[in-house]
Amino acid sequence: MRGKETDPRWVRPALLALLAVTAVLYLWNLGASGWANSFYSAAAQAGSVNWEAFFYGSSDAANSITVDKTPASLWVMALSVKLFGLNSWSILVPEALMGVGTVGLLYASVRRAMNLRTITSTDADGNSREVDAPNWSAPTAALLAGAIMALTPVAVLMFKFNNPDALLVLLLVAAVYAFTRACEKASTWWLVAVGALIGFGFLTKMLQALLIVPVLAIIYLIVAPNRLRTRFLQLLVAGASLLASAGWWIAIVELMPSAMRPYIGGSQTNSIMELVLGYNGLGRLTGNEVGSVTPGGGTTGGPGGAGGPGGSMWGETGIGRMFSSEIGGQVAWLIPAAIVLGLAGLWLTRRAKRTDSTRTALLVWGGWLAITALTFSFMQGIFHAYYTVALVPAIGAVVGIGAVLLWERRHVVGAGATLAIAMLATSVWAFVLLNRSSDFLPWLAPMVLIIGFLLALAFAAISYFPARTAVAVAVAAVIVGLAGPTAYAVQTATTAHSGSIPTAGPMVAGTMGGPGGMRGPGGQGAPGGVNARPGTGTGTQAFGPPNGAQGFPGMPPQGTGQTQTVPGAATVPNGSSAPGGPGGQGGPGGLLSSSNPSATLTAMLQKDAQNYTWVAAAIGSQNASGYQLATQDPVMPIGGFNGSDPSPTLDEFKQLVAAGKIHYFIGGSGGGPGGQSGTSSAIATWVSQNYTAQTIDGTTLYDLTAQKSNN
Repeated sequence: MRGKETDPRWVRPALLALLAVTAVLYLWNLGASGWANSFYSAAAQAGSVNWEAFFYGSSDAANSITVDKTPASLWVMALSVKLFGLNSWSILVPEALMGVGTVGLLYASVRRAMNLRTITSTDADGNSREVDAPNWSAPTAALLAGAIMALTPVAVLMFKFNNPDALLVLLLVAAVYAFTRACEKASTWWLVAVGALIGFGFLTKMLQALLIVPVLAIIYLIVAPNRLRTRFLQLLVAGASLLASAGWWIAIVELMPSAMRPYIGGSQTNSIMELVLGYNGLGRLTGNEVGSVTPGGGTTGGPGGAGGPGGSMWGETGIGRMFSSEIGGQVAWLIPAAIVLGLAGLWLTRRAKRTDSTRTALLVWGGWLAITALTFSFMQGIFHAYYTVALVPAIGAVVGIGAVLLWERRHVVGAGATLAIAMLATSVWAFVLLNRSSDFLPWLAPMVLIIGFLLALAFAAISYFPARTAVAVAVAAVIVGLAGPTAYAVQTATTAHSGSIPTAGPMVAGTMGGPGGMRGPGGQGAPGGVNARPGTGTGTQAFGPPNGAQGFPGMPPQGTGQTQTVPGAATVPNGSSAPGGPGGQGGPGGLLSSSNPSATLTAMLQKDAQNYTWVAAAIGSQNASGYQLATQDPVMPIGGFNGSDPSPTLDEFKQLVAAGKIHYFIGGSGGGPGGQSGTSSAIATWVSQNYTAQTIDGTTLYDLTAQKSNN
C-alpha cells in the first residue's frame, strides 16, 4: 500500500481508491443495458462460434456481411463470449475494464511526465534557485487527470457500452504513455510501440485513430534528446510499425477474392478501401458518404445543410459545436478550464529546456485536444455526441498538469489570478450546462455558481492564505469543479442504454428529435416516438432530421402523420412506437433499434435451424441482430447496418432461397432507403409477391420454403 518511498503516504491509497471507484461506477447496473448496441453484440456472438466471422468481424456466423467497422473491438468481445458464454456481462465487462485501464494509464502517463522536475524557488531575500519539485505534485496532477477521465459523463457512457470507442481511447492513451517513455531517452523501441498501438487503434475505428499522429510526430522531432537526423529515421521506423499493425488485416481483406469472404459492410463496392477512405474516412469530413442514411451526401435541406448555414443532418458545425446543447453536457464541462490552464502551463514552461517532459506532455495532450475537437467541430458527415469520449483523456491531462504547475507557484499573484479565472469559468459554464437540464437536481446549478465564485475570490488571494487553508480551498475547488459532471456521470451509470446512438446524462433542452423520429422504409418507429429525448428511459440519443430538414430519402417529413409500409408490415403513424417494439412483447426493430422477438417467434425460428444456413433474413443489421441474439443462429442482415449495402443482390437472394439456405424472411423491418439500387426494397417486394405472410406476435414472417401457388 505504501508505494514509492519518495511518495507521500496518501498517494498509493488514493490511486487504488480512484481505480476502485472507477470500477464500481463502470460496472454498476451494467446488465441493465442488455445487449447495449445489439449490432456489435450480434457480431460478437457470431465471432464466438465461427473463426472466419471472428477474423472479418461478420454480422452473422454464416458470413454474409461484415459490420461497417474494422473488427478489433469485436475480437475482445467475441473472445469474452467464447470464454464466459453469451450474455450482457460477457459483452460489457471488457468495456468497463478498458475504462479502468484507461484511467490507470492516464495516471501513469501524466505522473511520468511530471517526475524529476525542478522549479524556481525564491527565498526571503529575493534570490532565485532551482529546487526539486515537491514530491506531491506529480501524483496530484496524475490523480486529478484520472478523476476527470473517470467522471466525465461521456466516458462513463462509453465504458459501459460496446461501441468501438472504449478500445480506441484505451489504445490511444497507451500510445501516449509509450510516447512519453520514448521521449525520455529517444527510445526506438518505445516509438515502435507507439506505432503498433495506434495501428491497432486503426483496426478499431479506422482513421480517427490517426488524428494524433501529426501531433506526436512533430513534437518528437522537436523534443527528443538525440540528433535530428536520427529522429527522422526513428519516426520512419515508427511509421512502418503503424503501417504493419494496421495494414496486415486490410491487405488480407483487400487481396482475398470476394467469393471467399463476407461482403464488406458499409461499402457499395464490396471494398475495404472504400470503407476506410469513404464511408468511415474522408466522407466523415466532407459529408459525402455513399451508403449512409442520406446517400451521396450528409446534408439535406437548403444551402448550408439542414438547419441553416453551417449545419448538416448531424447538427450544427463550427467552433461552438462542442459547447452545443447536444454535446456540451457530454464532455465540455472542463474545456474552458483546460484552455486557461493549458495556456498558462505552456507560459510557465516557456524557458524550460527543449527536452522538458512536462512541457512535452502539455504539447502532446493539448495538441490531441485541439486537433480532435476541431475535427469534430467542423466535420460535415456522420457525427454523434459519444464520439467526444476521445477528448476526455486530453482534457483531464491538461487540467491536471496546468493546475498543479500554477499551484506550485501560488505565492505569485499571477498564478493565483489564473487559477481564479479557471475556477470562475468552470463554475459559470457548469451553471449554464446544468440549467439546460433544469429539472435535474435544480439546486445544483446555483450552488456550483455561488461556491465557485467564492472560490475564485479565494484563489485571487491564495498567496496570503496559510498552507492548510490554501489546501482546503484547492480541495473545495476540485469538488465544485467536478460536481456537475459527477452528477451527470452517476445518472448515466444508473440508466440503461441501448441502440446505436447512446448519450450520457439527463434530458437536455434543445436536442434533436429522438430515435422514434427515425423510420426505415417500413415506417417503423423506434421506442419513444418522435419526441424521444435522452434520459427518457432508453438512453438513446435524440436522433432525426433537425429543424429545417426534409426527412430521409423515401420517407415523409416528420410530424406529417403520413404512413409507409413494406411488405407484411403493419401501417404505423409517422414517428409513433409500433406495438411490440423493443422493450415490449416482441417485434421488429429498426435502423437504430434492435428487434425483440417473443418466445414463440424465437422457438419458431429455431425449429429445424440445423437444416438452413440462415434461419431468417431481415432488412438492416440492427433489425436482424435481435433475432440472431435470441436464437443464437445466423440471421442474414440484408443491406448491412443502414439497409443500403447491395448485399445480397436480388439475384443472389433468389439463388440462396432456391438452394434452401434461408428459412424465413422477416417483414416490417426498418432499414435504410435500400441503397442506390434499391436492393433491400427489391428483395422485400419480391418476397411479398411470391410468399405468403403470417403474423407471429406482431411480427410478419414469410416462409421461404413455401412459395405461393400460381393458381
